[in-house]
This record gives sequence, structure tokens and C-alpha cells, in this order.
Amino acid sequence: MYPPSRKDFISLTLSDAHSHSYNNGKHRRQSCWRKWKQLSRLQRSLILLLLALILIFGLLSYPSIPPEWKAFSDRDEWLELNDREVKDDLPDVLSVLDLPAAKVPPPAAGPHVGPAVGPDPAVVEPKGPNIPIFPKPPIKSFPNKRGPPGMRKDGNISDTVVEKKQVQEVVKEEEGGEEDKEKKIVSWRGAVIQADQATEPPPSANGKEAAAPPAPADSADPLPLDVSGRTEARLEAVRDAFRHAWKGYKDYAWGHDELKPISRTFGEWFGLGLTIIDSLDTMWILGLREEFAEARDWVEKELSFDKNVDVNLFETTIRVLGGLLSTYNLTGDQLFLDKAKDIGARLMPAFKTPSKIPFSDVNIGKGTAHPPRWTSDSTLAEVTSIQLEFRELSRLTQDPQYQEVVNEVMKLVHKLPGKHDGLVPMFINTNSGQFTHKGVFTLGARADSYYEYLLKQWIQGGKTEDDLLEDYLQAVEGVKKHLVRQTGSGRLTFVGELSHTRFNPKMDHLVCFLPGTLALGAHNGLPGDHMDLAVQLMETCHQMYKQMETGLSPEIAHFNLQASDGQDIFVKPADRHNLLRPETVESLFYMYRFTKDTKYRDWGWDILESFNNHTKVPGGGYTSINNVRDIENPAPRDKMESFFLGETLKYFYLLFSDDMELLNLDKYVFNTEAHAFPIWPSPPK
Repeated sequence: MYPPSRKDFISLTLSDAHSHSYNNGKHRRQSCWRKWKQLSRLQRSLILLLLALILIFGLLSYPSIPPEWKAFSDRDEWLELNDREVKDDLPDVLSVLDLPAAKVPPPAAGPHVGPAVGPDPAVVEPKGPNIPIFPKPPIKSFPNKRGPPGMRKDGNISDTVVEKKQVQEVVKEEEGGEEDKEKKIVSWRGAVIQADQATEPPPSANGKEAAAPPAPADSADPLPLDVSGRTEARLEAVRDAFRHAWKGYKDYAWGHDELKPISRTFGEWFGLGLTIIDSLDTMWILGLREEFAEARDWVEKELSFDKNVDVNLFETTIRVLGGLLSTYNLTGDQLFLDKAKDIGARLMPAFKTPSKIPFSDVNIGKGTAHPPRWTSDSTLAEVTSIQLEFRELSRLTQDPQYQEVVNEVMKLVHKLPGKHDGLVPMFINTNSGQFTHKGVFTLGARADSYYEYLLKQWIQGGKTEDDLLEDYLQAVEGVKKHLVRQTGSGRLTFVGELSHTRFNPKMDHLVCFLPGTLALGAHNGLPGDHMDLAVQLMETCHQMYKQMETGLSPEIAHFNLQASDGQDIFVKPADRHNLLRPETVESLFYMYRFTKDTKYRDWGWDILESFNNHTKVPGGGYTSINNVRDIENPAPRDKMESFFLGETLKYFYLLFSDDMELLNLDKYVFNTEAHAFPIWPSPPK
């Protein structure tokens, strides 16, 4: 046998050392246990008690432990905080909305109350729901903890928002109660856009939000918080938005057509105070009687149509004539009907053409009319989307001339060649009365409201005009056959365009009127598959907002038909602007009225918050923006269209209202500018 090598020697030495160490450790453990057993029972009890006291003392001193040690328990404390805030903070609706606790806004007097003669301040408005006002919870300051990802909420209000709100209140109190300070979030070339602070009312149980706690057992006449509190809070948020827009207009553009909120000046189109007239019935519906009285006073003393100015027939009809007629129908105030008769008569020269297809432009002072300088064509939407207004003017004045001229246009279009399965070209010549630019079909600009008015005239007239219904049904079938497609990845249904048999997967935001129109038709007895298509298109219009960084839809979206790419919607740089348009909110209103599905309200609320976050201008007004894909700099266009007050905010209010008699859709029909006209009674059979 060979003698052990150096390596073997070292290995044997280490093995012996390890064995010795193990035996010594075992011996020590046995020795300690022997000593513990030798102690008396009293001694062992005292030692255990001492250890327990040390443990308790350590737990009591936990607040003084450094933050880096406390981080291990963040999750449990967040969950406890979340539960405590839901219990303490959620019921206080008015504190979350930053509204005065003692000032609950009155409900709007709906048209079902009956017409009133003028804006009489003595008119008694119906009482709103008895909303229980809970005491304000104590202000707490908590560490900034986001909570585990699985517990975060996707909505616009969360425990984190409530916590942030409370911290802001603490800061305000420490600064001496300066409540008028606004939080600025984005600077746009010297203009600062303000953020809306926690405008979301307490969440409801709609699948993604927690249910509100029940009212206390001893509360008087309790109402479900989700119904009374959330509804009134959202309605008040719309009123606040209107007041803010109106303030900017009143301060910087009073009596002019449009506000430029960034430069704090005005834009003039026709010089007819478009924003005032377009907003009259909105103010009445929202219950803003003080603002309404200001506007009425201007209409009575300042509004004159005796001006040497060219106006667009279509825009003046839907905004001015439509706004005056709607306001007369809601208030019964003769002033508005007199003004409507004046402008209606001044628009009649537009119909003096060889074909009876009206010219696009009228000089309301001279009584002359003409086509645009660059063409003798009128767009189809312009000449076929003035019928509701002129027909209503005839009904109210008992003068048939207004209805006769617009009915003649519809008769001509009904029998014209050049349609494609009910789809119509975008232009019509005022000399020949024939379609031009044939082969191009869209439901977007220049054609959209033609399809809308086919259905609405049929409804307005008591469902007796069969030609209108026939044209509408054929058009819907043509849309389904030639223009409806689905994206390749997310299976979003959209309406594209057709140009000489070539399909273009492009959809204007204007087309988002279609879900509401289809739903209205289905509600009036038209085929059920119209409603199926409405539901699918409504989801697409929602995604046009949701998939943008600002939460606001672009003016035009393109859709991906290929399944290989996961992106359904893409937007070209030139199409990224948002003009505060109403079409999606309009359709959400119809969809909620007919389905009662609260998701449509929630989608609308998300849009309103996005308007507040990215288009609201300090000092008053909202601005259209150039880039819905840039959350840091959406790039304001410095323009607030009159339809933002006349349509968009009105449809928001109607969407959030629980009052189904507020412009009941079995009694009223809206023109394409959201002005409401009564549905005529059907003649006896």
C-alpha cells in the first residue's frame, strides 16, 4: 500500500474535524436541554413570560421601525386600507365630487312637465330624489401605495384617487383654505389645460367596479346610492362642463358664433351667435335657468337676421332654425317661433333652382342664393338633411310652403338613377338634379345624415311615408352588403367606403351616428338584425376612443383586415384631430335608452373625463385638439364648435339621466344637431 498523499492527508484531517464539530454541537444541544429540564417549573414559566413581553414590546414599537423594514407588510396594510376607505369614504358622494355639501343641484325640468311660457323664474320645478347626505369622513394621510396589480381598478376613480383627494384637502387647509387653486397638468404653448379633480362618483356594481354600501337602517327614505348618488353626480358633472364652456363663451365671445378658448377671442362664421342659439334647448334641458335667461335676452334684443351675409343653408337650418324650433317646443315661448319664422322665410330663396335641388348658400339680407364658387354641385347630406326642420316649421305655422319644398327634394332623390343597393353618391347637381361623382359611397362626410333623415322623417310623420322607409331599408341592406367588414385580429365590425368597387377600410367618426340610428329603427319595429349590427358598431366606436392615448377618438380611423398583425385600429397623422364631436355619445344615449345596459353609461363617462382631462381650458371653454395620440401635448386647435354645447353635452346629460320621460323617444325625434321635435300623431286608419 502506498503511503497517503498530501491530498489524502488533508481530506482525512478535514473529515476528522467535521466529525468532531458535529459531536460537539450535539453534545451542546443535549447539555442545554438537560439544564432546561433541571430548572423548576416556576423558573421556566418566568423565562417564557419574559420572552412574550419582549415580543409584545417589539410589536408595539412597530411604527418606529424604518420604512425599509415595513415594506414587507405593504400588501396587507394596502388591503386593510382599501377596505377601510371603501367603508369610510365611498358614501360621501359630494366630497368625492368636490361639491358643496349643502348644495344639491336641482333636477332639470324635462319637456314632459309641459311647456312654459318663457323662462319664468316662478315656475315650480319637480323635486329631485331624496339623496341621503352622509357626514364627511375624517381626513387621513396615507403613504402612497399602489397595491397589488390584481387589485387595481381600471376605472377613473379608485381608492388611490380618494386618497389623493384627501391629501389635497389637507394641503389646502394648511395653506389657509385657498379653494380656488387649480391643478395644472399640461402646458400647451403658453396655454395651460386643467385636470378635472376626482369627478367620478362612487363606483357601482357593473362587473368591474365595487358595489356601493347599503344605506344605514335608520336613514329616512333611503335610496340606493348607485341610483341616486351616482346619477345626480354625473348629471352635475355635465352641468359643470356646460357652465365652464359657457363662461368662456360669455367672457370672450359673447354674441359671436364660436369661442377660441386658448387665445380668448372669437371666431365668426355667419355672425348669428351660433353658440347661443345652438345651446338654448340644452340649457333648458339641463335646468340652467340663469344661463337660459341671459341667452333669451340676447335673442330678444340683439338677434337680427337682416344682414348682408351669405350663410350655408344646411348649417343654418340644423343649428339656427332647428335650435329655435326646439326651444319653442320645450318652452312654449312665442319669441322663438317668431325668430324661427323669420329665418325660415329668409332661407327659401335657396330652393329657386332649375332642378328644385337647393343651392348651398343664401344671402339672408338680399334674398339671393347661389352654389359654392368652385362648383354647381351641392352635397347630398346638405340637401336631404333639412327636411325635419322645414316640415316642423310648416306644422307650427300652418304654412305648407316649407314642407312642400323639402318634400320635393326627397321625391327627386327617391327616383334618381345612380344608387347602388340603396347607397347614394355624395354630390348632386343643382342645375340638372342628377347625381355626380358616381361610384363613390360613404356614410361619412357629405352623405351621413341622408341616411339618418330617411328614418327620422318616417318617424316624425307618424310612420306613414312608405317611400322614406323603403329607401332606408334598402340603404341598410346596401351598407351590410358592401361596406361592413371586420378586422382580422380583434374582429371589430366597422363601416368602410367604396370607390368604384374598391373597398377602403376607412371610417369617419361621423359614422358613429349609425349605431344609434339603427337602434332607433329597431325600436320602431324594423328588423332585429339592425340592433345586432348597432351593438357591434357601438363597440367599435368605443374602441376608437379607448385605444387612443388621450381616450379621445380621432376624426378618421383606418382598420386592419389582416389577421397577422394584432393592431385593429391605426390613425394617419393627418387624421388625429378631435373636434369635440357628439356622434359616439349620441349613439351611447340611444343604446342605453333601449337596452338599459350600464356599460354604455360607463363608456360615456370615460369620454367625458377624457374631454375634461385633455380639452378643458382654464378660464372657460373647451378646445378641439390636433393629436389624440399625444397625451403630453395634444396640440389645441383653439376652437370650440357650437355643437359641443348644442349636441355633445346634451347627449351626455340625456345618457346619464334616469328620467325616461325626459325627451321620450316615442314622443320626440332629434334632428342631426340634437334639437328635438315632436313626433306627429298617426292619422286614423
